Amino acid sequence: AEYGVPYSIPPFTSHRRFVVGLSIMMKRTSERTDIDQLSVATIRTFCPDVVQGANSGHPGAPMGMAVMAHVLWTQHLRFNPQNPKWVGRDRFVLSNGHASALLYSLLHLTGYSFWTLDILKTFRQLQSPAAGHPESVFPGIEVTTGPLGQGLTNAVGLAMAEAHMAAKYNKPDLNIFDNFTYVFCGDGCLQEGLTSEACSLAGHLGLGKLIVLYDDNKITIDGSTDLSFTEDVIMRMQSYGWHTLSVNDGNSDFEGINKAIEEAKSVKDKPSFIKVTTVIGYGAPKQGSHGVHGSPLGEADIKKVKEKFGFDPEKKYYIPDEVKRYYDSTERGKSLEDQWNKKFAEYGVQFPELAAELKRLIAHELPAGWESSFPRFKPTDKDAATRITSGNILNHASKILPELFGGSADLNPSCFTYINSDKDFLKGAYHNRNIRFGVREHAMAAICNGISAYGCLIPFCSTFLNFIGYAYGAVVLSALSHLRVLYVFTHDSIFLGEDGPTHQPIEKLALVRATPNVHLWRPGDANEVSACYISAIRSLHNPTVMSLTRQNVPNLPGTSIEGALKGGYVVEDNPNPSIILVATGSELHLCVQAKDKVNARVVSLPCWELFDAQPEEYRRSIFPAGIPVLSVEAAATQGWTKYAHASIGVDVFGASGTIAQVGKYFGFTVENVVDKANQLITFYKGKQVESRLDTLIFSQTKSL
Repeated sequence: AEYGVPYSIPPFTSHRRFVVGLSIMMKRTSERTDIDQLSVATIRTFCPDVVQGANSGHPGAPMGMAVMAHVLWTQHLRFNPQNPKWVGRDRFVLSNGHASALLYSLLHLTGYSFWTLDILKTFRQLQSPAAGHPESVFPGIEVTTGPLGQGLTNAVGLAMAEAHMAAKYNKPDLNIFDNFTYVFCGDGCLQEGLTSEACSLAGHLGLGKLIVLYDDNKITIDGSTDLSFTEDVIMRMQSYGWHTLSVNDGNSDFEGINKAIEEAKSVKDKPSFIKVTTVIGYGAPKQGSHGVHGSPLGEADIKKVKEKFGFDPEKKYYIPDEVKRYYDSTERGKSLEDQWNKKFAEYGVQFPELAAELKRLIAHELPAGWESSFPRFKPTDKDAATRITSGNILNHASKILPELFGGSADLNPSCFTYINSDKDFLKGAYHNRNIRFGVREHAMAAICNGISAYGCLIPFCSTFLNFIGYAYGAVVLSALSHLRVLYVFTHDSIFLGEDGPTHQPIEKLALVRATPNVHLWRPGDANEVSACYISAIRSLHNPTVMSLTRQNVPNLPGTSIEGALKGGYVVEDNPNPSIILVATGSELHLCVQAKDKVNARVVSLPCWELFDAQPEEYRRSIFPAGIPVLSVEAAATQGWTKYAHASIGVDVFGASGTIAQVGKYFGFTVENVVDKANQLITFYKGKQVESRLDTLIFSQTKSL
């Protein structure tokens, strides 16, 4: 055919004539019904209209994946459009998120009332839910995707969560958790190193309810994948321990795709990877080229596509009534959820305590009075590194919160994030809560996003703070997706010592603080670590990054859980202070020791984000006008100007040496704090000292 379509369709102006015309070709299209053909043709004409309406987007992938999408969503995927958060649903992840027009169209077709045609017509427009890439804050979107590979890795987390919940709560003939996680991904996803980390772990764990359909269209933005990506993906996935399948004609082989999915579902001990070879932009004049990847087809070419598939070229956003009826899943979805509810009711009769616990987990509720049990500390308690205190508090929390589920990137002996009452989450032992992520920081964080998105669980993960750089793409998506993830990061400064500047975070605190919707906690002692965990567990809609010490710190007399939960508070004071010393983390005790030498007020500011959310009156009571402020933190000084008039910090890379050596070298001694405080007091003597809170800042704080 003229455009490379493997069969010729006369340019009918009526889709009904199109159906008749197709009837003579049924044997050439794997014996599928007229409605299947019409549905796929609708997707291939509707999605280009959605993209063209924005004059921006990616029409090629939706057109190429139309058969994959149709078979999965009409034959396999279990969901209820009337309750997008039904816990028993299958999860679908569009890892190649640039194909978002396909996902939005499927949500509209299947009956999600939120996804109206009017919303689809606002695709990629300001404040439209139909964003350029899917965002999980909107109904029917499981995880936020777009940065390639994140979705597939989130899906590993979704599958791990299902495996854990099923192993822990299912009973004979009462499988409360029994869903599949399906993924669409593209060449770009598989080129990202992130997915190598994640797929390796998924194969190791034998996640049999994870099924990936790979859109093998051999095109990226640059052109053919021959330019940069010629590996045998099937052999790669087999080496990871996956079950693999191939469908050579993803453009029209309905039954081939259906059978591959059925086979994948039958394999219980391995994740499945289905390579589906397609033509990007199938049916368009520029099909099979990068010309249909990231640009609208253009009105003229869209008309040709519609003529090719027998649609009226003048009609836009057209969905035949037959297709609407065929796709509408509202009644089917309600029936599926009703069956699940009936099963759960029986579960409640037989296992009332477990059912009550599950109801709490599903509702994202916490046990009554859980916070009151968290430990409090006195100055007479033994000095300890905040990473060690963190490990003790995590273990305390795990006894009252069975939803805590996580681990470290091969650093349990250093980060202290092992739940001692549990064993390892491994193949055949999914009921356990300790995840061995291996040396896979990026995948670890993205997997935790998937676990959080699944619901019922509170994921945590851990490594050295400096290696947040490896994971940061996923940390940003935690924040953008409003997911509760606990990032327990240790060895948080130059004071990790001899490992030197490669391991000493300098700019990382400023990086995290600059990221919207993240709480960064740098607790100064054990009481503040308790507050940190309480805050992180409470924070249902944002991640928390904990910055914890390698070295011991003392427990200070003025610290408190209540004060720390305000983000900032006065720890020590003088009646008429000459200066305010403000610090976080391991530098707080230096300020306490310097206090009486310079007539200072000492302020702890463990979480800027919480402090900034306090009423103005409270914030001004902490940092009143007329008193200069000196900040002390063993990290980059960037950002401190909104509170402090001067800073002691580290604006160069660190150095290798003992803790005492590097502390003295960079000026983190009581003597240097006193010296710099006196210099600041002298500088402002006789001058008006305005509060830094009076600085005029124009900041955009609104988001969808």
